[in-house]
Amino acid sequence: MITSKELRDKWIKFYESKGHINIGAVSLIGDGTTGVMFNVAGMQPLMPYLLGKPHPSGKTKLCNVQGCVRTVDIDSVGDATHFTFFEMMGNWSLGDYFKKEKTAWTFELLTKVFGFDKDKICSTVFEGNESVKRDEETASYLKALGIKEENIFYLPRKDNWWELEGTVGTPCGPDNEWFYPREDGKDSSDFLTSNRYVEIGNDVYMQYKKLEGGKYGELENKNVDTGFGLDRLLLFLNGLDDGYKTDLFIGAINYLEKVSGKSYDKDESARKAMRIIADHTRTSVMLIGDVNGILPSNTGAGYILRRLLRRAIRYCKNLGIDSNEMCGVAKIFIEQVYNEAYPLLVEKENYILDEIQKEIKKFEATLVAGLKEFEKTVNGIERKNAFMKEKDSSYVAETEISGKAAFRLYDTYGYPLELTVELATEKGLTVDQKGFDEAFREHQELSKAQAQNAKGGLTERTEQTTKFHTATHIMLAGLRKMFGTSTTQKGSNINEERIRFDFTCDHKMTDEELKQLEEFVNDAIAQKIDVIREEIPYKTAVQNGAYGVFKAESEDQIVSVYNIKGIDYQICGGPHVENTSVLGKFKILKEESSSSGVRRIKATLE
Repeated sequence: MITSKELRDKWIKFYESKGHINIGAVSLIGDGTTGVMFNVAGMQPLMPYLLGKPHPSGKTKLCNVQGCVRTVDIDSVGDATHFTFFEMMGNWSLGDYFKKEKTAWTFELLTKVFGFDKDKICSTVFEGNESVKRDEETASYLKALGIKEENIFYLPRKDNWWELEGTVGTPCGPDNEWFYPREDGKDSSDFLTSNRYVEIGNDVYMQYKKLEGGKYGELENKNVDTGFGLDRLLLFLNGLDDGYKTDLFIGAINYLEKVSGKSYDKDESARKAMRIIADHTRTSVMLIGDVNGILPSNTGAGYILRRLLRRAIRYCKNLGIDSNEMCGVAKIFIEQVYNEAYPLLVEKENYILDEIQKEIKKFEATLVAGLKEFEKTVNGIERKNAFMKEKDSSYVAETEISGKAAFRLYDTYGYPLELTVELATEKGLTVDQKGFDEAFREHQELSKAQAQNAKGGLTERTEQTTKFHTATHIMLAGLRKMFGTSTTQKGSNINEERIRFDFTCDHKMTDEELKQLEEFVNDAIAQKIDVIREEIPYKTAVQNGAYGVFKAESEDQIVSVYNIKGIDYQICGGPHVENTSVLGKFKILKEESSSSGVRRIKATLE
């Protein structure tokens, strides 16, 4: 039995012996340069260097084991082979070696290190087309190594070609995929027609450059990009057909069996629930514990994390266990499975477990009530169908949950549409997703109207609340100066008595930081700065450096921008004073937590 730790070690040591440098893993969270929310492949963070930028290490032979997250097929998790987090073992040549060396090294790794029978290895190469020739070069190297000619298959562009679609001037080229049979057979004649063969890994050869008009030219500096799935290879090397029985998951599965009293092998329903809980908890641990860790929220990557956690919580209910047992599963991943490969998880263990518990507490408060509402909706459909069928035998039964009902579950009980769809599917029903979208748009329009009436968080519009509102602009400018421009407003409530302002922040502010913020605001007041209002196109405002929670419907939409010169330049529809000198003295009354990752300041003007 080979363990995941041994497999990582074998991969790195093998390529280090071939002159590669281990560059280690980078954050799971996309940095905005690659166009993805999460790193979805081992090569994703290396794209700039594969496209020609020199690597910071100065080396041209690189290797690593990179964590990845893919959630496009989240609904498939629950079977034996789908995971939302996985690891890719990779190695790269940046204009260094090419096909001859790479085919030889992959062959050596598979046969000498992992013990594959060379007579059973199958390989696919690019068959060529009107633009690029057939990849006979790779095929010749494979034959010379001992791969049987009848085990080499020429496949079309969709199978054995890599490029960035829609670009010109970028590297691209054929790839060479390696396969091995699940069980013995007479020969490889069923390679293209059966599921007997498993893809072990892939070597991409970037030897061409895309030109205008769908043509290709040879690259002067050719690159190699290799990707082998650790989870899949681990499964195969151990002769398993269930990814949840490798050492990556077996500890978590054993724990879930113990706390539930149910059998993974004998109970199909329990098996699916255990897989989902284990997978989603693992991915949540990785995302929260990442070097650029995220927290559950209602937008972006945080929403994906929230969806994973809440789906796992629901399946804890299906399994009949307390949702807090997810923390026991998380501890196994942190302390036993990934403690060596991802030591930061150990450092952040208490933080990770605390955030998981917070999300469990938040969701459980609405889960039971939401399930009751869902069941009420389903029962209503069933009663209607029974009544109508009794009156008219030709009546066609209703099988769809309305968009308004689905939106009520979302708006009132915090159920994402995906969860309602999943619950409906289990009942043999569908959901009117178009109707949900329409209800959501109506809700947004109503919210916009209410926001306009609220005038920037003001409960009423008076001389005092107008002063308070201008002070919040200066306060937010101070917070962004102290903690960075990623600091954003998360809400405000202003009345005649005080300012209440919520903002993103990952820690409780110190007394020194609060004093610094007070001084910043009062200094701006002392400068007697005019507050200038402009009405300009949204695009122009953003180009000029304006920011704000407001999002325009188009780049040409005219927006109001308030300029407190040298202090703040913000898009806003609320009322403001004409000069900061009229504000008085700013004083912070209290700083406290509002929600996870959000702090609240209460303040006044004296």
